Amino acid sequence: MASSKDNRYEMSGADKAARPSSGYQHEESSMGACECCLTFLSVLLVIFTFPVSLCVCIKIVTEYERAVIFRLGRVKGGARGPGMFFIFPCMDNIIKIDLRTITYDVPPQEILTKDSVTVSVDAVCYFRIYDPVLSVNAVENAHRSAQLLAQTTLRNHLGLRTLAEILSERDEISHNLQANLDEATDRWGIKVERVELKDVRLPVQLQRAMAAEAEASREAKAKVIAAEGEQRASKALKEAADVMSTSGTALQLRYLQTLSNVAAEKNSTIIFPIPIDIISSMARK
Repeated sequence: MASSKDNRYEMSGADKAARPSSGYQHEESSMGACECCLTFLSVLLVIFTFPVSLCVCIKIVTEYERAVIFRLGRVKGGARGPGMFFIFPCMDNIIKIDLRTITYDVPPQEILTKDSVTVSVDAVCYFRIYDPVLSVNAVENAHRSAQLLAQTTLRNHLGLRTLAEILSERDEISHNLQANLDEATDRWGIKVERVELKDVRLPVQLQRAMAAEAEASREAKAKVIAAEGEQRASKALKEAADVMSTSGTALQLRYLQTLSNVAAEKNSTIIFPIPIDIISSMARK
């Protein structure tokens, strides 16, 4: 018999309350005469071919799978599993649904942004089936439909954004894509868990233009910083000159300190500063 314990593949109470009804009511209807006859014949077939018939009648579903049973073309109850269950030969047809999270790598999409820039964007989408009956009855191929919808939603959503918004608001864009995809695939029994933008590729000419713009901006900032440094240095030199002009001894000490610095570097040439007053007096003589 199928195991009845709760596991991580079952929907929580909050998720069930938030999800709309699937639209497929699995009500037990009274069997018609033809169905009763086919059921009786199927039971006889199982009895006459016992124990070989057990290989056909007993099915096992793993922990991460669920089985949807179609009896004479109609869904028989809800999804079965995990565990072992019994089916009638020649009457029941089962479809196994994988409930594990599927990773879909969205191929690069050529997108024209709102400011008329062509970019190539690829993403990754994580989704899983939460309602096996809906995924079988509501859509022909649930996985393929979700993948195609992810591609078109990515193109449509990014087409309404500018290039600057795509580059700077990637988290917000991923969240909006996940919400839109989850709402659209809910009727198929699919839960979109996460959508992430992987890479945004720009044309080579646009990359060169952006690099030149960034380089020019950095050079302009460097020039401004250098000018501000020179301005501050000139102010400091002016203040120092004003202080030394009030005392001739301070200026002479500065001369000696300069000579000491020059001599420390082991230079072959040493310059002796001579006050202008001495030179002017010598010229008069």
